[in-house]
Amino acid sequence: MSLPTGFAVRIRDDVRRLDDGRLLVGGSPLRAMRLSPEAVGLIDGARVVVRSPQAGVVARRLLDGNLADPMTGPPAAAAELTVVIPVRDRADQLDQCLAALAGLACIVVDDASLAPDAVAAVAAAHGATLIALETNVGPAGARNAGLRQVTTPYVAFVDSDVTVSARTLQALAGHFADPAVALVAPQVQGISRSARPPWFERYDAAASSLALGRRPCSVRPGAAVGWLPAACLVGRVAALDDGFAPDLRVGEDVDLVWRLVADGRVVRYDPAYEARHDARTTVWGWLARKVVYGSGGAELGARHGSAIAPAVLSPQMAAAAAAVLLRSRWSGPVATLAVALGARSVRTALPPVTGRTALAARLSITGLGWAVRQESALLLRHWWPATAVLSLVSRPARRAVATALVVDLAVALAVERPGIDPVTGWVGRRLDDLAYGAGLWLGALRARRLRCLAVRLAK
Repeated sequence: MSLPTGFAVRIRDDVRRLDDGRLLVGGSPLRAMRLSPEAVGLIDGARVVVRSPQAGVVARRLLDGNLADPMTGPPAAAAELTVVIPVRDRADQLDQCLAALAGLACIVVDDASLAPDAVAAVAAAHGATLIALETNVGPAGARNAGLRQVTTPYVAFVDSDVTVSARTLQALAGHFADPAVALVAPQVQGISRSARPPWFERYDAAASSLALGRRPCSVRPGAAVGWLPAACLVGRVAALDDGFAPDLRVGEDVDLVWRLVADGRVVRYDPAYEARHDARTTVWGWLARKVVYGSGGAELGARHGSAIAPAVLSPQMAAAAAAVLLRSRWSGPVATLAVALGARSVRTALPPVTGRTALAARLSITGLGWAVRQESALLLRHWWPATAVLSLVSRPARRAVATALVVDLAVALAVERPGIDPVTGWVGRRLDDLAYGAGLWLGALRARRLRCLAVRLAK
């Protein structure tokens, strides 16, 4: 779809601009984009403003490659947006949720609560429309029931344990200035509401599974952000069709995002805006939720194929990362050879510009680092049941796990920096991985589908 006149995009700061701006290297997944002299002339500093069809094509290519971020349009008017809130009990959290949304039309869908009168009283107190379902249909079905009643052009889905302001949702709808955008989400940060939160609440608040980082992104499988949580989403009603898959009790948000992307729609993540998700108040509730998240992998794999892959690795980097984790006498030569081959491949793919050899080397080294991180996560999270069994009989496996633990801790402290003490972070991360991995394997074995455990090999 063509971008409207006046729409602007800004090239990301982390994109390398070579050959007097004619070559852009960056994006997610990583790519090199060669621009014509005419296209370069359309870039003012780091911005491209759509004033002609050619400028629109350049801006769209930059957005699609995650080489640029959109400069969004004005916020939606309150009359253009309806909020749908699925709920089952949780009247106190619903009260907080609705209070933050004052000024917007809200539809509360009671998914067969055990105490429906409490939910109805809260909805009435805030002037929200109530839809009471007699049978529990799950979050997807409840959201769809609300969506069918929406008459505004935009809809926000907000879970009852999420707090987000009306202003934030209206601002996110500014992304719909791009007619291709179907769905957008803010960063969902955890928050503990306990007076003296226990360690697992502090961890859940600081390292929520729903927080997807600070990098804006065009969302798709294989990108820096590959999915969005349904805890807080803003959508274009006309693009959502029938909404979520009603037969999915988990992973319905991932499924919706991937279906929209497969249909050629644009889905965006904008961490400049935030919503707050209540941390779980019991350790068993926290861990059980992680198990549930993992259990949806098998069905998503059946519907979306290799998009569910827990890691994407080139064969040579997969071998090099395994060598690094094993810490054997041949680890250094194997890793060095892989980096050299990778650098040569990247250099060959780049146009003959000044600095391409050094750039190719840096990109290859970075690729090895990412491969080590991905394989560490595989050993500790996605594959841990198999890793644990193998470690009982294999010294190299134990050595690889020990290395992965060090890598994982270093990444947590130096890169992710969740803002909690290292001990709480380390313990929380280990339990998080164990619970999610258990759910992933249970779901795969129950469905007899192992695709969700398989690595996708990149060319």
